[in-house]
Amino acid sequence: MQTLEWLTTAYFVGIISNMNAKQLVKNRTALTSDSFAEVVVWRVPQPLVGSAHSFKYSLAYVVAGVCVLRYDNEAGKGDHRHFDDAESAYSFSTPDKLMADFFNDISRWNHEHHHN
Repeated sequence: MQTLEWLTTAYFVGIISNMNAKQLVKNRTALTSDSFAEVVVWRVPQPLVGSAHSFKYSLAYVVAGVCVLRYDNEAGKGDHRHFDDAESAYSFSTPDKLMADFFNDISRWNHEHHHN
């Protein structure tokens, strides 16, 4: 790969534009002996492609080594969530609402899958 091509790919442009990002939260919390929630939220200088807000986030719920629930807004895809094998759009409003929705979905997943 030539240097110019390497420097101008979407992947690297995304990283360069987010260099002024400020990490707000990075936390991993064990919820049971075989599950944990990981939350990472950044404030970015401008919205990612596909999002209309200044946050980059990735929230994951992992059970027995498998990610069963994830909220994220990767560049180009916009705000969405994965619940088991299904992916759906997510309507982001605030970081507090995002956290509430995520933990509500953890409770829902645990209830539906009889996981304590």
